Amino acid sequence: MDNVGTCIYVKDSETGKCLFANKLLKRTFELELKNGTLDMLLANARPLGAKDGFYEVDHKERGRWYDLYQVLINWIDGRKVNLYALYDITDKKIYQKKIEQQAYTDFLTGLYNRMCCERDLAVQIDRAKGLKQQGGLLYMDLDDFKHINDGLGHQYGDVLLQSISHAFQRVEGIGETCYRMGGDEFIIIIPPESFSQIEIIIEDIKEIFSKPWYLKDADYYCTMSMGVCTFPHDGDTVADLIKKADIVMYEAKRAGKNRIARYSSDLNSLSNKRLDMEKNMRDATSDNCSEFNVYFQPIIDIQKPGAPCAGAEALVRWNSSALGFIPPADFIPLAEYLGLITPIGNYVLREACYACKKWNDNGHPEYKVSVNLSVVQLLQSDITEVVGRALRDTGIRPENLTLEVTESLAINDMKRMKVILGEIRKLGVRIALDDFGTGYSSLNHIREIPLDVIKVDQSFVKDLAEDEYSQSFIKMVAELASAIDVSICVEGIETREQYKVLEGMKVRLVQGYYFDKPLPREEFEIKYVME
Repeated sequence: MDNVGTCIYVKDSETGKCLFANKLLKRTFELELKNGTLDMLLANARPLGAKDGFYEVDHKERGRWYDLYQVLINWIDGRKVNLYALYDITDKKIYQKKIEQQAYTDFLTGLYNRMCCERDLAVQIDRAKGLKQQGGLLYMDLDDFKHINDGLGHQYGDVLLQSISHAFQRVEGIGETCYRMGGDEFIIIIPPESFSQIEIIIEDIKEIFSKPWYLKDADYYCTMSMGVCTFPHDGDTVADLIKKADIVMYEAKRAGKNRIARYSSDLNSLSNKRLDMEKNMRDATSDNCSEFNVYFQPIIDIQKPGAPCAGAEALVRWNSSALGFIPPADFIPLAEYLGLITPIGNYVLREACYACKKWNDNGHPEYKVSVNLSVVQLLQSDITEVVGRALRDTGIRPENLTLEVTESLAINDMKRMKVILGEIRKLGVRIALDDFGTGYSSLNHIREIPLDVIKVDQSFVKDLAEDEYSQSFIKMVAELASAIDVSICVEGIETREQYKVLEGMKVRLVQGYYFDKPLPREEFEIKYVME
């Protein structure tokens, strides 16, 4: 036993007296033998599996691990003794930890991954139940991350994910409970001991996304939508809790993105509704988008006598055969989330072009049609070909088609947008900047984008009759637009008082319920084409 490669230790089972220690044990545990702490170390060994006699010793002071085998035997003089055999497994443990780290860590960001999240969440749910306390789960998805990824390249998307991950780890109370679930989705577990700080943690996370990220020599904004659940109150299993947090996060996106939503029991029915909507939307898009209808809201030229119609904005509506009429605010965010907005948007583009060509050929050659382009559509590599094909197939004059791009999208990737919009404009198509005044832009930005129309956001129209700031803003933008030879369109005019305020300003185009609501194509043509 003195010459085996294992530490051997024998002691009397009744008196505890050491009867034998081989050379390797004396050399390895010299200090413990001298201090009398070896027995305590062995007593604290952790059982391994269901087999009796097998243990693991974690010697924290040395940073070493040992396999321990303990057995009761008869010694040479016949007395009962405990024999201990210890084998150093430190290298094995270090290798295991390395493998575990690779298995539980996201390679790109260094955060823990989905597998680790599910394991840790199960532990925290059990702890919360045992302590009769609450924990929290924050489920986050980056808003329009595809825009950054496709616009700048995947390497800059990766840089953004790494920067966000590092920022999460600096938030007090969650440094060790941040997880990347895949893609641009993250989960943060708030353990019971930190739950009292959950509102502070949420505010700290919101603060992270309130500032731009420096990518490719420029600042870019990227916001997030968050769903918040508590455990075990909202759910007491891993699958149930993550599912509910995902549902709540989607509700935050549906409500306009860059928002925080919290779970309530009412969302159970909403989740079922969402699943039904998703299934039926997939069926509808695979059937040539036949259930989607294009409505047209007239755009009025108030600079001409009698304020005639100058064309229309095309707006998509979904009349599902299974679910009935679905409001745009419900299905458009879901279509974007599912990646189905591209076939729907392309369908609307073609239908709008066909309609406008008919109007032009039936006595209204000046009519123009405006079509909204989503973020996903605009970042498709073949968007210029899609627009060009729509022009050729329908025969519409390019100058009678206006494509609307939201301000936040255009400003957030100025360099790429200038290239894409420039290529589209070479086709002869007009470009409109939609929702102007709501993003992070300065007025100077509109000089950099190839534009034909600026559409002022409806938020400046709501109190237009009384609010001097709104009046001054529209007047200023109209003056600026006139100076750079760009038209201005004011959306959301609903009352005569709002309309009268625009008199005397250099505003040419107006739309809103004061003039007319969005109409099915047949009704629009009866009122504005066949008169």
